[in-house]
Amino acid sequence: MSQYYNPQRTRNLFDPTAPVPFRLSRSKIDLFLNCPRCFYLDRRLGVAQPPGYPFTLNSAVDKLLKKEFDAHRVQGTAHPLMKTYNIDAVPLNHPRMDEWRDALGGGVQYLHPATNFLVTGGVDDIWVNPKGEFMVVDYKATAKNGQVDLEAAWQIGYKRQVEIYQWLLRHNDFRVSHTAYFVYANGQTDREAFDGRLEFNVAVLAYQGNDSWVEEALADIQRCLLSEHLPPPSPDCDYCRYREAASIAENSK
Repeated sequence: MSQYYNPQRTRNLFDPTAPVPFRLSRSKIDLFLNCPRCFYLDRRLGVAQPPGYPFTLNSAVDKLLKKEFDAHRVQGTAHPLMKTYNIDAVPLNHPRMDEWRDALGGGVQYLHPATNFLVTGGVDDIWVNPKGEFMVVDYKATAKNGQVDLEAAWQIGYKRQVEIYQWLLRHNDFRVSHTAYFVYANGQTDREAFDGRLEFNVAVLAYQGNDSWVEEALADIQRCLLSEHLPPPSPDCDYCRYREAASIAENSK
């Protein structure tokens, strides 16, 4: 058995009778929206999807970008990328930034009274404009031909990600801009040789967030978790399609 995957988890499960708040991370909200059945199996029954491989190169890009922006955070100056894209803001220098970035520790948190969910999410960065509005920033890394954008259908997850962060910060009584930014590093694959280094083009993409869907999603999640029945699978869920196909194959023997 893989040391990274326990298919029979007994911790962090939703208990309908428990009075204590149930912790619900940003990523688990996205899991529910992608497939209610996989979410129920995970949070109610303790059977999670097998984990993917860690994106260590993406993590390295995140770490280096944070170092760059942190240098300007301390100085109260704008990063050159912000000047290039005419963004009137500076990296937010706040005593809770390290806490808000720590997804495993909870990140930005809000106890949602209507559901008793402790909603959590770890931001990559926050910038602040002259109006004092917080601007959610997320770092992304890829390697593709042409310019990066936010037009692919699967990137809805990216958009929901920053919208949940906006929702969390607003419920922590901060003024939050509707404009979020993606700092997108695109690995260059058109070089003649590798020569031991990977170079990136870095773009900043603006996105107008709308967190109005979050409240309804939390209510739907609560109904899902309180049910004693497995919800139907998403027709686009590869995990559910695999389980169904495997079950048919096994029962045909």
